[in-house]
Amino acid sequence: MRKETLRDWVESEGKSVLRQMQKGELSPSWSAADCQTDEGATRLYLGCDGVNVPLVTDEEKKKRRKHILEKRRRRGRKCKPLPRAKPGSDCAYKDFKVASLYDEGKEHRSVGITAGNQEAAGRLLWRMGEHVKLLEAEERVALMDGAPWIRNQIEFHGLTENIGLDFFHLQENVPKARRRLFGEESDEGRLWVREMMHRFKHDGYDSAWDTLALTRKTLRREKKRSALDSLMQYSAERRDMIRYPEYRAKHWPIGSGPTEAECKTTTQRVKGRGRRWNSQNAEAMMALAAMHDTGLWNQRWKTLDPQKN
Repeated sequence: MRKETLRDWVESEGKSVLRQMQKGELSPSWSAADCQTDEGATRLYLGCDGVNVPLVTDEEKKKRRKHILEKRRRRGRKCKPLPRAKPGSDCAYKDFKVASLYDEGKEHRSVGITAGNQEAAGRLLWRMGEHVKLLEAEERVALMDGAPWIRNQIEFHGLTENIGLDFFHLQENVPKARRRLFGEESDEGRLWVREMMHRFKHDGYDSAWDTLALTRKTLRREKKRSALDSLMQYSAERRDMIRYPEYRAKHWPIGSGPTEAECKTTTQRVKGRGRRWNSQNAEAMMALAAMHDTGLWNQRWKTLDPQKN
């Protein structure tokens, strides 16, 4: 089989899988009732994030086509006409969305992807929740990186009221302020970061905010105040999501690691040196990865062979 034929076959399989997943013809065999914790309650976690996917731009396609036509002209032989040109992307990268549902032990997972916008991601999350009866879970916990559009979609579709900010994304923002306030190699700055993260994690938002306010009073330079103001604004906008003491008391995780991991595995095939994709083909390849991570390979093959149903 030629490489081109193999590639076309794999991409067409991915598109077929994507259609089946969108129609609910290919969905997990488990439901929220199967996701019991050691405490006896049924619990599901949900997350969503955006990932950059490299695409072929329209300018690159035109350049390639021009090069092929010039090469044919120099060859001097009559060739079959080139297929009709397909438009390329208007930019080199596009933000795809990855959504995930999983239980406490990560034994049950559901992964979905879309090349659509944030509304499409919201519908994807809702559809995935319907497949596994998410709303029947006694505890539904969302963990995310703090992007407003993710929270808006979760609230719009009524998936859960427990929406938490990933602790490690908050932890990335505090050192940014530290470098502006204390310098790159300051021991005082490192101690300040430890204290801030300890207060966020163990005492909650209000205690951390009081510490930030006290720190601001000691600053005289406008640049330092501006750096701290950025951190204060970031945390204030996510105040209702900074609920680490509550989450820890309920034995809920405070990190969105499983969703971050899915962002890597679903894009592993489409990213890499020199790789550029049409948007539909990239979405198809990511759909195959999502099917694999959801554990639907055997179910997919059974749909291809009715005798095995």
